[in-house]
Amino acid sequence: MRPTAPLLLAGVLAACSLATGCGGGSGGDPDTVKVAYNRSTDNKVRFKDAFLESVKKQFERAHPGKKVQLVPIQAPDNDYATKAQQMMRSPKTAPDLVYEDTFRVNADIEAGYLRPLDDYLAKWPTWGQFVDTAKAAARAQDGKTYAVPDGTDTRGLWFNKKIFARAGLPADWQPRTWAEVLDAARTVKRKVPGVIPLNVYTGKAAGEAAVMQGFEMLLYGTGERGEDPLYDAKAKKWVAGGKGFRDALGFVRTVYAEKLGPEVSDALDPNVGTRVGTEWFPEGKLAISLDGSWLGQFWQGGSKGWPGWSEELGQAAMPTRTGQPPGKVSMSGGWAWAIPRRAKNPDLAWEFLKTMQTKDNAVRWDIVDAQVAVREDVAADRRYLTSMPGIEFFTGLVRHTHYRPALPVYPQVSAAIGEAMETVTTGDGSPEQAAKEYDAQLTTLVDGAVVKR
Repeated sequence: MRPTAPLLLAGVLAACSLATGCGGGSGGDPDTVKVAYNRSTDNKVRFKDAFLESVKKQFERAHPGKKVQLVPIQAPDNDYATKAQQMMRSPKTAPDLVYEDTFRVNADIEAGYLRPLDDYLAKWPTWGQFVDTAKAAARAQDGKTYAVPDGTDTRGLWFNKKIFARAGLPADWQPRTWAEVLDAARTVKRKVPGVIPLNVYTGKAAGEAAVMQGFEMLLYGTGERGEDPLYDAKAKKWVAGGKGFRDALGFVRTVYAEKLGPEVSDALDPNVGTRVGTEWFPEGKLAISLDGSWLGQFWQGGSKGWPGWSEELGQAAMPTRTGQPPGKVSMSGGWAWAIPRRAKNPDLAWEFLKTMQTKDNAVRWDIVDAQVAVREDVAADRRYLTSMPGIEFFTGLVRHTHYRPALPVYPQVSAAIGEAMETVTTGDGSPEQAAKEYDAQLTTLVDGAVVKR
């Protein structure tokens, strides 16, 4: 997951109220649409603000007499979500449009904060350009859609071509099975001593980065097409730690038991993701990392430039366990725009959302935010395809991607998975033992609503 800088919530709430009035007011102006969004905690980063300001100008020109009030909330993701939820609880403070992490959409639906958008979507031809996986990310268990995604991310294998050349591995490496990934790492260990063969995020300290980029990239490659190995939507039950779960833990155990990964102390460091981007890859210390589409942001115009990164690094899809269909696997997150249930001007909010989602605006946003496109027309646009090295590859993974179960209990489930990963990483337990402990925690978390496969 992308890191965010820390900020005290109390300071956030005070700044929000004083600077923008987003914590109060009656919200009764029928000609003004209030748009709440997360502002970066880095005061040098204002590309989102600039983009929304430009859309505001477009909207106000096209809708004489109507106004847009941008409501920035400067906070890390968790604190931003807390403030947005506080605002949505009352018609006096609710914005008309709010930026939501798709990870939290279902929790906010369950809390009664969001309204379904199906009536709007049915009359909007552009909705047909959105890929099915992105549509599903904003769809609730009741079958209704509550948000419109504006981009996503994907995950795959990054590898250092120079290290591969020294190891006698191909520059166009595309492994077909887990075994081929491990074999490449073993070859690097044998032929290029002194480098880390394979990084797989793991353990509790890395949090969702370990669970999503590490474990779930494995788990979702253990079953057949369409099967969700974490949550059974038809039965409305969570899935116990079966064979696929144990196989995924077994892969992690192999990486660290055979010393194919970083030192365990480094792997369990909460800053391991930053070290991958700022030290291990740029300094030629890492051969392969199971990582995110945004990794190039570390070196392209970042604080630690690496001019040759696009030639030195290659990308490969993470294969399914044995190469079974569909052969590739990815996990995606992303953000989406939603209309709160207590919004005063939902129709006006929808018009502003449509302005944000003109093709030109959608292309521009995905470029400035280094997003992976969720629309077919944007994904085919040359401006987007040439915006960053590797973007075409990671966009191609959207058709193979999965989204986490966006349910209120998921964060606790994720924490239990992180514990299981740490157990096998340190060697304190086998995959079977770790899966058994996960089952015990899961049963408690969901009050026994578990199905076994």
